[in-house]
Formats: sequence, structure tokens, C-alpha cells
Amino acid sequence: MFPLDVLETAEALLSRYRSAGKLLATAESCTGGLIAGALTEVAGSSDVVERGFVTYSNAAKTELLGVPETTLSRFGAVSGETAQAMAEGALAASHAQVALSVTGIAGPGGGSVEKPVGLVWFGLALRGEDAAQSDRQLFSGDRTAVRLASLRHGLHLLAHAF
Repeated sequence: MFPLDVLETAEALLSRYRSAGKLLATAESCTGGLIAGALTEVAGSSDVVERGFVTYSNAAKTELLGVPETTLSRFGAVSGETAQAMAEGALAASHAQVALSVTGIAGPGGGSVEKPVGLVWFGLALRGEDAAQSDRQLFSGDRTAVRLASLRHGLHLLAHAF
């Protein structure tokens, strides 16, 4: 179902978390659960993947992750501030030690000059840390290419989270 390199990355990441005794959670918007899906494609992932949230709508971001409506109205769903709030919310709503969020514009529509198609923000929150980090990426290609690049980058961030 997933490309071989994605599965190999997921397997290595899961092994690292397992050895460290860490759990992870995901909060995904534009990827629609692809990151959690790739991780759970690996047998035995249930001892590392604590939970995943697919929060495609702003209401879901607010209701499930506690993203403040003021953050969404001021910065938009596709922003570093929202990605940080999503990661922090996933951490707060889970038993995980690491939470990754992703929110972006996969296209083909929905982009603007300020926020073009392919713009994706990631958030990474670690239990015990004061605030989540955010990471901005601009991927090229069609919707599938943007989502696949987001999946790969999200796995990379998780692999290097600690």
C-alpha cells in the first residue's frame, strides 16, 4: 500500500521509539491519516502508536485538539501557530510523549499568493517541553505528490524528535 522507503522509515522509527519506551500520537489535516496509516502498516506498531487524530475541519481542530478559534481566525488553519496548537493538543489528549501535527494545502485548489498550494506546516510537541516547534515546507507537484512528500517529511520529523 505504501512505498518501500516509507515502510522502511516507519519500521526504523517504531523500533527506535520502542527501544526508548516512547509513545507517539499524530494530528493530521491535509494528509488525512496517512502518517498514522504508514506507521500502523507495520506489524506490532500498537506498542508505539498511541493514537491518531484526523482533524480536517477547523471545528475538529477545535473540538478534538483544543486549537483556539482565535488562532484559526487570526492565522488560519495552515500556519505555524495552528500546527503548534494541533501538536500540543494531540499531546494533551493522549498518553504519548511525542506528537506530530500536519496542516497544509495539498491542492489542486485552495491556494493563494500568501499560502500557495504545496505549503505545509508541521508541529512537533514533546512531553515536558514548554512549547511545540513548527516547521514550514513548500512541496511541489499535484495533490498526491504533496501528500506523499508530507508523509515522508512527517516520518522524518518523528524519527529525529528525540
